[in-house]
Amino acid sequence: MKDILKRVLDKIKPTKQEEKEFRSSVTSFLAKLNKRLKDSKAILGGSGAKGTWLRSIYDVDVFVKFSYSKYKNKSDEISGLLEKFLKGFRAVRLHGSRDYFQIKQGRFVFEIIPILDIKRPSQAKNITDISPLHANWVLRNKKFCDDIRLVKKFCKANKVYGAESYINGFSGYVCEILTIYYKGFENFVRNAVKWKPKVIVDIKKYHKKPLDEINNSKITGPLIVVDPVQAGRNASAALSYEKFDMLVNACRKFLKKPSNKFFEEEKTDAKGLKKGAKGKKLILFDVKTNKGKVDVIGCKVWKVFEFVKARMNKEGFGLIESGWEYDKKDKALLWFILKKEKLDKLKEWTGPPLKSKENVERFKKKYKNTFVKGRRVYAKVKREYVDVDELVKDLVKEDYVKEKIKSIKIHNL
Repeated sequence: MKDILKRVLDKIKPTKQEEKEFRSSVTSFLAKLNKRLKDSKAILGGSGAKGTWLRSIYDVDVFVKFSYSKYKNKSDEISGLLEKFLKGFRAVRLHGSRDYFQIKQGRFVFEIIPILDIKRPSQAKNITDISPLHANWVLRNKKFCDDIRLVKKFCKANKVYGAESYINGFSGYVCEILTIYYKGFENFVRNAVKWKPKVIVDIKKYHKKPLDEINNSKITGPLIVVDPVQAGRNASAALSYEKFDMLVNACRKFLKKPSNKFFEEEKTDAKGLKKGAKGKKLILFDVKTNKGKVDVIGCKVWKVFEFVKARMNKEGFGLIESGWEYDKKDKALLWFILKKEKLDKLKEWTGPPLKSKENVERFKKKYKNTFVKGRRVYAKVKREYVDVDELVKDLVKEDYVKEKIKSIKIHNL
């Protein structure tokens, strides 16, 4: 395993040339920005500040810290103030819990986030205000930076990375906390296979009974990771049971047969899906998305996927496998592998139990073709859709779908 991890790290850790380019670009950008700022200061944040960024990742978080004493009672105004300082930078304003900005320079994409310059978590007016405190805590444990890179890459490759509402996976910060808590990648994987909801990770030992002491609304998920900077916060509150199980299963498979394949991000395409379908009916949706905040657009694509999946199951076609991917730019791919592509013209409609005589009589009046099976009455009713292709054609015309995406193209394979 150690040989595999060493080879993987050699591939995912930024080269010395990349680090040099990164530091040069960031230093230059911060210098230009800070010349324009008043009552505020721009600093490097995110994985760049923590030293946990991965090779070929050119997204850079920059936090602009505004004076706490001056703006604590008008923190909702600092996005507007920052926008004035960014004139000439061709900044794009993006909406969030507090609006932020995106600036592209060469291959780098800088996200400029306005925050209050706080010293204690209790001073925060917005969750982003605490981000520099998170970075400082991770830096105090910088001996685990390479292990953090391995955990992040493992989560990305196994499709469980990201706390966005359309992913509900492991955030970068949660990956960092877990790696530090378990003292490295290997220990993390060996412990993760033993996880069963609800797992509690309290690295600072803030709580004797976290499930009783943390707000119930924050501990509904399978994993409770107490924020080492903010005792009352579950850093993994966004994690779903699905992504929790996916990680545990990936760790189990990796330990059984370690391989660098567990760190390779495979791009889903029509050819691979067709091969995986093994002759079964495969339907692909090529989706073009609208412009907007990645989290919002991703959530809309997810809703379209869930809508189509639910209707396919409801109509009785049945799914063997389904999934979706969003490139976080302007495209998404949805796929559905079906048990059946055509159904009988009639379907069974479940009626009331025989002992409920009045309801049985009403059911028989409503439906002509009734019969008894076991202790319940049933009816044979005409299906709305016999052919899945007809269902799909109608689904993409629904207002619910059209209002969420720009366009959609169907491929039947």
